[in-house]
Amino acid sequence: MSKKNIEDVDLYAILEIEISATESEIKKAYRKKALQCHPDKNPDDPKAAETFHELSRALEILTDVSARSAYDKVLRAKAAAKLRHKELDSKRQKLKEDLERREREATQSQYSNLTDEQKLAAEIQRLQKEGSRLLQEEQQRIKEEIQKNRSKFNEHVWDSSLNRIKIKWKADKNDPNNGGYDESTLRRFLKKYGEISVLIFSPKKKGSALVEFSSKEASEMAVEFEKGLPENPLSLKWLNNKPVLTTKKNASTSSLVSERDYESIVLRKMRQAAERQRLIEEMLKEDKGL
Repeated sequence: MSKKNIEDVDLYAILEIEISATESEIKKAYRKKALQCHPDKNPDDPKAAETFHELSRALEILTDVSARSAYDKVLRAKAAAKLRHKELDSKRQKLKEDLERREREATQSQYSNLTDEQKLAAEIQRLQKEGSRLLQEEQQRIKEEIQKNRSKFNEHVWDSSLNRIKIKWKADKNDPNNGGYDESTLRRFLKKYGEISVLIFSPKKKGSALVEFSSKEASEMAVEFEKGLPENPLSLKWLNNKPVLTTKKNASTSSLVSERDYESIVLRKMRQAAERQRLIEEMLKEDKGL
């Protein structure tokens, strides 16, 4: 309370009473609030002493006839000033609305006196102004869409064909069981890590295969954890020494033919077959080099 000027404080609000309250009502309100806010009843409230002091100051002023009279005059003067400001703001708002109305009427009056050609020219001018704003909004929208798509294309994606894994195990060249591994057995060991895109056994060299996983996580886990049969462990290594990430625009190219078109389906099947054949040829070249 001491930090504020008394004329800036609503003592009646502090006691939660009306300005017309009698002295008896003031004392009764004080007792009720004081019992609630006394510091002894609120030891954990750091503001309890300040609140109690405000209540005591309110009681002191409002129960003194002269002090209350002087305080009420200041309070009523502030209320009257506030009302005058509100009325003034209302008048200013009305003046503003009247001015805008007269401007609209003047513009309409001028417009009504124009010839049809002048009216058309005025409408075209208005459309040009509005169209310019709309054009700017559309251009900004397109720019944002391009940036959004560009960021999508620049995202790193997983291309299984760039991340093949070479699998090796011990197997004699004349071993009909290929060291205990066939496609079914090897696929059973590998599929627990994730979807397999391609799994190819070397057509000439025993104990060798290539695998592609559909996801980076599956590939990394298989390389790190898979050991295969205890009696003939597997060795999994990246064909490119480490994982390779690419971007969406490099990962695949869009076809000009509709995906629903039969020709597109045939072309896609042919591309897949060619890729598989190329993978086999690469394995054969590698086997010859060993």
